[in-house]
Amino acid sequence: MNHDNPLIFLIDTLFDIYIAIVLLRFLLQQMGADFYNPISQFIVKATQKPVSVARRIIPSFRGIDIASLSLVILLIFIKLSLLLALGGIQPSFVTLLIRSLYDLIGLIFDIFIIAIFVQAILSWVNPDPYNPISALLNSLTHPILAPIRRRLPIMGGLDLSAIVALIGLMFFKRLVLYIFTIF
Repeated sequence: MNHDNPLIFLIDTLFDIYIAIVLLRFLLQQMGADFYNPISQFIVKATQKPVSVARRIIPSFRGIDIASLSLVILLIFIKLSLLLALGGIQPSFVTLLIRSLYDLIGLIFDIFIIAIFVQAILSWVNPDPYNPISALLNSLTHPILAPIRRRLPIMGGLDLSAIVALIGLMFFKRLVLYIFTIF
């Protein structure tokens, strides 16, 4: 695939941004984030139409918004199809579906890794905990950081839970994606 092609760049970038927004909607719902937060409101408004269409077809299951998650997979599938078609490659449906799931798993780990990293950087400047970004990052990262903080004592005034979480997430991302490629 020619990465110098401006059309490939544009398709890849626009799809990646929207896929991340839809996936953030799903993840924030699962983490019980405050949807009155201005950033959450933007995410909801930016994704409302396609998610509402998907919800008419795919119901939630045990509190999990399967429609939003399915929309993410569909968007990744369409993006890959377009990019590969522009590169003159036509893989099978199954290959595209497997690659879409692979990309979804990687993206989920990446969102948590980035959120924890940004939250750690912000903690150095002691931001207002009611700041919309801080509150949203806390909602997203708390389920990962809280168990680590309970087991790892603060050492010399330093909270090392973010470092442990980042190393753990990067390890498990590599492990899961490696196992994914074996099968």
